[in-house]
Amino acid sequence: MDIIRDIQPQKKRKKLAWSIAGVGLLALTIFVPRLLPAAAPSVDGATVWRDTVQFGTMIRQVRGPGTLVPEQMRWITAVTAGRIEQIMALPGTEVGQGEIIMRMSNPDVDMQLLQAQQQLSQARASLAQLRTNLETQELTQRGTVATVRTQYLDARRNYETNQRLFDENPDLVARADLDRSRELMAELELRLQMEEDRLGVMERTSGEQLAAQEEQIDRLNDLVRFNRDRLESMQVNVPVGGVLAALDIPLQEGQWVQSGQNLSRVVVPGRLKAEIRITQTQAQDIVIGQTALIDTRTDTIQGTVTRIDPAVRNGTVTIDVTLPPDLPPSARPDLSVDGNVIIERLDDVTYVGRPTFGQANQRVSIFKLTEDGDFADRVTIQLGASSVNDMQVLEGLNEGDEVILSDMSRWDGFDRVKIRN
Repeated sequence: MDIIRDIQPQKKRKKLAWSIAGVGLLALTIFVPRLLPAAAPSVDGATVWRDTVQFGTMIRQVRGPGTLVPEQMRWITAVTAGRIEQIMALPGTEVGQGEIIMRMSNPDVDMQLLQAQQQLSQARASLAQLRTNLETQELTQRGTVATVRTQYLDARRNYETNQRLFDENPDLVARADLDRSRELMAELELRLQMEEDRLGVMERTSGEQLAAQEEQIDRLNDLVRFNRDRLESMQVNVPVGGVLAALDIPLQEGQWVQSGQNLSRVVVPGRLKAEIRITQTQAQDIVIGQTALIDTRTDTIQGTVTRIDPAVRNGTVTIDVTLPPDLPPSARPDLSVDGNVIIERLDDVTYVGRPTFGQANQRVSIFKLTEDGDFADRVTIQLGASSVNDMQVLEGLNEGDEVILSDMSRWDGFDRVKIRN
């Protein structure tokens, strides 16, 4: 009799065994490599930037881009609006003081000058008429005073005669005649006083009236002079001799310009200065009198810091560097340059080339090459003061150590790398 065997438990045990084997293999794959030391990755030695730690004097510098600009420059602006009729000198032309470089026109300026001259002529005629009228009135008043004075004196003599006769014999002069002569004398005396006061007022006020009219003429003279200067300014000339420099937007003949618009600029040749833009975080150590080295890409010029802009613009501080009178041929206005300002000298310090990572007074990690140069180990160092090309090392490195300054962030997970030569 055949016995039917159950084969399902055998299949289940076989599957369980395969599952356990797979989990074990996966565990070996994940955890065993972590228990073993990691192999150092290799780095091509030609692709890294290396430097040797030094001990000695480190010169702190800050760097910034800049431009050479003339120390003496004069803008020429339009005094009044007008149309450019003729441009007689182009940028780059050497011009002398007072030389005409441009001719302009504006009919309104001519008309305003004529109107001012007409007003001045009318004011002068009014002054002459006023002077004549005042003199005539004064002469008339003097005649009136003389007439009244004569009448007063005659009335006083009559009164005095009547009074004397009345005193000698009251029958010679009637009382009424005596009183009448006395009253007439008093009236003429008061009238004489009034006419003399009127003459004094005329004499005092005539001068003030003439002075007011003369002041009006002076104002009109100034107005005529102003309009004449405006008309003369249409012939644009240079106030100082030099070389004409180009404008950002060149002007064309026939173009209409507004009052105050820049027409040209004159550069006095021979004296240039450098305007250097220093990052605001580095400008705090710059003081007037420090030495600056200006790189023109061809020559290096030594200058002196003479001005520091008190305001920050676009994250930079502008400083002025005065340059010596004798400049190399490469120094030209509007030339782009680089400026290095020497901040201080640090003696007896350990320093290395400036790495691509890390800032001053920070603690960073860096790769230091072994003595045979085949490997580089990660070390932690303390940075100190920074310069353009160098960085002070306070601890972690010694003189003669060779380190990698280029970016090694790709190997942040490793403490040692192999250098392929």
